[in-house]
Amino acid sequence: MELEARLESLAEKVKQHAEILGTEEAAKTALVMPFLQALGYDVFNPDEVVPEFTCDVGGRRHEKVDYAIRVNEHVSMLIECKPSSQALSIRHASQLFRYFATTDAKFAILTNGAEFKFYSDLDALNKMDERPFFEFDLRDLRKADARALAKFQKGDFDPEATREAAASLQMERAVEKAIESELEKPSQDFVRIIGKQVTDRVLTAGLKSALARHIPNAFNSLIRERLNQRLTSAMSDGGDEEPASTSEVDTTEDEMEGFRIVSAIGAELVDTSRIVMRDSQSYCAILLDDNNRKPIARLRFNSPTTRHLSTFDADKNETLNPVAETRDIYRYKEAILARIQSMIDDES
Repeated sequence: MELEARLESLAEKVKQHAEILGTEEAAKTALVMPFLQALGYDVFNPDEVVPEFTCDVGGRRHEKVDYAIRVNEHVSMLIECKPSSQALSIRHASQLFRYFATTDAKFAILTNGAEFKFYSDLDALNKMDERPFFEFDLRDLRKADARALAKFQKGDFDPEATREAAASLQMERAVEKAIESELEKPSQDFVRIIGKQVTDRVLTAGLKSALARHIPNAFNSLIRERLNQRLTSAMSDGGDEEPASTSEVDTTEDEMEGFRIVSAIGAELVDTSRIVMRDSQSYCAILLDDNNRKPIARLRFNSPTTRHLSTFDADKNETLNPVAETRDIYRYKEAILARIQSMIDDES
C-alpha cells in the first residue's frame, strides 16, 4: 500500500475514533505505531524501534523518551508522544531537547497521534531547534505532506539528504509565514513595492494607507476567482467528478512525462488536443475532452517508492498497475487504447 493511502487510513481512524483516543497509550497504539509502520519500520523489532528509550542526561537518570528509531545501528530519530486530546506546544518537548544532544539523532518528532511536529538542529549543530521545520495534521492531510514524509521512510532514509531537505522545508515555511504576514498587514516596504507597480504618483502617507487596505482584499479576491474557475470547470461536466486542482498541487516532471506518454499512445485514435491533464492532491487525472466523465487514466505518483497507473475498462472499473519507471506506462498501451476506443464508440 502506498504511503499516502496508509496516511489516509490513519486520518480516517483519527476522525472516527477521536473520542476514545484521548490517552497517550491509546494514541501510541492506534496512531503512532501504525504511522511508523507506514514509514516501513518494524515496530516489533527492538533493534529498530526502541520503546521507552532511556539515557542518562546530566544529573537526570533513567529518563525516558517514548520511542527511538534506529537506522544502521544508530539512533536516528527520537519520538515523544502526548494524548490526542492535548494540543502540542514546545513545553512538551523538554525530554527531546535533553536527549537530542546526547545521542546520534538528527531528528525528533513530537506528536499526539494526530499532529506531528518534526525538529532538527538547523539553527545550531547538535542543539534541537525550538521551531519545527515541518508539521502536519492527519485531520487535514495535504498531498505535499506525503511527499515530505517519503524522505523518512526506512528504505529511503538518508540522514544528510533528509537534513538538507529539512533546511529547504524550513526556508519554505519561513517564506510562507512572511507572505502571510504581508498579506494580513502589509509592511511599508511591501506597500512601496506594490505602489511602484500600480501608480506613477508620489506615494504620500494617504496613498500608502489606501494601498495597504487594498492589498489583502485584492489577494483574497484573486484566490476566490481562481478557486471559482476551478470549481466551475470541475462541475460543468456533471457527475463522476475528478478533484479540482488547488494552489497546493505541485505537478511533477514525472507526471508531465506520464501525461505525454499517455497522449502519445492515445494519438493512435484521437487528436492529442482532446487529451487533457488535471492534477489534484490525490492523483493526476488524464481525461478525454477535459470531461470528468471520460477518464482515460490516473497517475498515482505521490509515493517515490510505490507508484501506479490507473486504467479503466468500458464500465469505468479502475485497475491499479505498478509503474516502477515512467516509461513502464507503455506496458499498458492496450488498456489505454481500449478505454479510448470505448469512449469513441459511445459517441457514435
